[in-house]
Amino acid sequence: MRYKNYVWPHNPRVYSISYKRKVGAREVPFGHYTLQDLGPSYRIMRGEGEFVGEGAYAEFKKLATVFYNEGPGLLVHPVWQTANAYFVELSLSQEPRADYVKYTFTFWEEFGGHSTGTKVLSPAGGTAGGSAQAGSTGAQWYTVVRGDTLWGIARRYGVELQALIALNPQIKNPNLIYPGQKVRVA
Repeated sequence: MRYKNYVWPHNPRVYSISYKRKVGAREVPFGHYTLQDLGPSYRIMRGEGEFVGEGAYAEFKKLATVFYNEGPGLLVHPVWQTANAYFVELSLSQEPRADYVKYTFTFWEEFGGHSTGTKVLSPAGGTAGGSAQAGSTGAQWYTVVRGDTLWGIARRYGVELQALIALNPQIKNPNLIYPGQKVRVA
């Protein structure tokens, strides 16, 4: 499992996803009411895990550091659909020891989920991460730098995530890209 730049040394033991739907209730005369479906809300992703062995508490501190970073990030899990999410809760489940830490976590999916469809113009005069280059066929390529995700690259270049994946059939696992790798962005 990965969130922003943190990769769990092993996946958490327990995890669940809750889907919510907002419903409005309005009272009408004679003790009756009517319900209005206001649509789906954010997904809540919860779990619990353990860090075991030498350096377990140091590993928890790394995770806590990621928790304190502001803003959403890409949450990649081998079972869940990749989602742009906020890290909203991190708790110790027992008194930490140097060799064992049990913890729980909660993520809330950002509005729009894993593909917002939002078009974002690339920064004038360059990009915030790696470099983009035009190929001889008119295709534009981006060189991945540490911390990049396909979702972030898609957002930076104003491309739908699914379209970016389709442009890059050489990437077998869209959740796993490496620094120095070339990604076609146009």
